[in-house]
Amino acid sequence: MNVFDEKRAELERHEFMMGPERGRLAVALDLLTDSLIMVGQHGVYCTSSRNPSKPALDLLAVISGMEGAKTLIQSVMEELRLQREAARGTS
Repeated sequence: MNVFDEKRAELERHEFMMGPERGRLAVALDLLTDSLIMVGQHGVYCTSSRNPSKPALDLLAVISGMEGAKTLIQSVMEELRLQREAARGTS
């Protein structure tokens, strides 16, 4: 089963509210956020041997990459919103 089947209801709701592109990006952002939460919880138990108050280095790298992906998705969503507003203003 692919993500389009698994998240069909969420995709339909977000695509209806935001359009296909922004709707899919919103669902991707939700998936990343949920994954970040799970990885963060996992980091509580998998601590660094050098510094037990921090997650293991591999988890820190995963968290950093996922946070970067979220930032990129958010910037694309904002750019699409600005383009849509500009197009409405010129119509």
